[in-house]
Amino acid sequence: MRLRALLETDALGLRLLGGEDELDRGVRGVMTTDLRDPSRYLSGGELVLTGLAWRRSAEDSEPFVRILASAQVAGLAAGEAELGDIPDDLVQACSRHRLPLFAVNESVAFATITEYVVRQVSGERAGDLAAVVDRHRRLMTSGPAGGGPDAVLDLLGSDLDLRAWVLSPTGRQIAGVGEGLTAQTGAALAGEHLAAVRAGRRAPHRAVVAGVTYSLFPIRNTGRGAVAASRDVRESVLSDWLLAVEADAGDWPAARLDLLQGVTQLIAVERDRREAARTVRRRLAQEVLELVQTGAAPAEIAARLRVAAPVLLPGLGTAPHWQVVVARVDWGAESGIEAGPVAQSLLEEILVDPTAAGADSADRIAVAHTGDEAIALVPLPAVSPLGMEEDDTPPTDAGLHADALLESVRAPLSAGLDGDGRLTLGVSAAVHSAEGLRGALEEARHARRVAAARPGRVCAAGHHELASHVLLLPFVPDDVRRAFTARLLDPLRDYDRRHRAELIPTLEAFLDCDGSWTRCATRLHLHVNTLRYRVGRIEQLTGRDLSRLEDKLDFFLALRMS
Repeated sequence: MRLRALLETDALGLRLLGGEDELDRGVRGVMTTDLRDPSRYLSGGELVLTGLAWRRSAEDSEPFVRILASAQVAGLAAGEAELGDIPDDLVQACSRHRLPLFAVNESVAFATITEYVVRQVSGERAGDLAAVVDRHRRLMTSGPAGGGPDAVLDLLGSDLDLRAWVLSPTGRQIAGVGEGLTAQTGAALAGEHLAAVRAGRRAPHRAVVAGVTYSLFPIRNTGRGAVAASRDVRESVLSDWLLAVEADAGDWPAARLDLLQGVTQLIAVERDRREAARTVRRRLAQEVLELVQTGAAPAEIAARLRVAAPVLLPGLGTAPHWQVVVARVDWGAESGIEAGPVAQSLLEEILVDPTAAGADSADRIAVAHTGDEAIALVPLPAVSPLGMEEDDTPPTDAGLHADALLESVRAPLSAGLDGDGRLTLGVSAAVHSAEGLRGALEEARHARRVAAARPGRVCAAGHHELASHVLLLPFVPDDVRRAFTARLLDPLRDYDRRHRAELIPTLEAFLDCDGSWTRCATRLHLHVNTLRYRVGRIEQLTGRDLSRLEDKLDFFLALRMS
């Protein structure tokens, strides 16, 4: 706005004392001060309001005005309540520095002027920003992204002084300018948003976290996978992003709310672009899954894995190990919701490292869906146990762990599922060949069924929980039994084949001798130290402890079932 507009507003009670030729100066803000030197608080373009408490003598006016002029303020408005008429020395100083000077009638509060200026300036900035957003939207919809969500959030910060972040449905920060949100705050905001959406409350949703007020705006999927507005909200609630703004939008004018809705639509364009980029990875996972489920030859599956590895782990020189994760979202038998795509989108989010910022951190995840299940093919770099550089067996603690996957997302997802939904997830052990993928898939599915038997909205189970006594139950699939046996014995067989170390015969003899070192060494015609070395190698390769009864039982059953 211009200084002239202030003078023409009768309600402000301003009288011009000098600087008529400078009334077209723009006003960017307002500041009230009675400091002798307010320069540290000035950035230029302000209308400065003062009650003249800084003036003790006529000599004080010149340095005060010189400071304002150097800071390039728009003008000075002095109140008449303190001294009555404005002193001539102040009028003359403003004239020398070409600084417009206004007198403020004692009946007009500075707060009235401040409120008017702020309202006018904010409205103009919103209009300017709306034009920028509209231009940015046209650029993004007709060509390459113009900086992505961060560029839009930067506009909100610079033009409207609003701090904002784009969050995933689990609270992971996808975009933001300046200081990021803590993981706890992000998860809390996502939980508040999901609960509000499930309750059918109208956006924006108000949330208070750690004493700070936020307004939450949903970012709807507008691409080919978008859910129609008339469809069940449960089909999209677990996949939509949200915009968290550090402000209370409850008293915002309609124009500003419309502007923020435009911002969410703009960010949705970028979300759709990144969603489309997942198509290749989803197709790879679907092709491998179909080969595994139809019983294709291991060589054919291995060929597809060689194609997938460079896409999911670019620059990797050796073939990775693989892990399978199965997820299912259940809304009840009568819901009629196609749960597969919901679980697929959600699993893609869950598998992202929660400490990784940005949407592109999900570019190494391949998830397919079949029926109501989502199935992830997770590559792991081929690493060797410490001191076993020549060995290609993965460490027993390598890869994903079921509880760790859900630790940071359980709270927000429980809010999104509250009432009638459940998420269950199963994680297989790592396998290093195509032959092991079918067993890994069945193992992950069985682990998910174990998780489904537990209470709670969000549950997970991993291969570590498929203990040997569980394998004795009749409902456990043969593939799970074979996967269990292979996981324990294949590392030993591979090592024996390369090194002729006879670890398998040593294990059998050790168990037959009930763990007696002397009897076993005598049976194998070995020195006890040599036997201890072999047993130590068995424990190192498998991650088991042959002094524990449970591990002895697992090895015993694996040898009998092999």
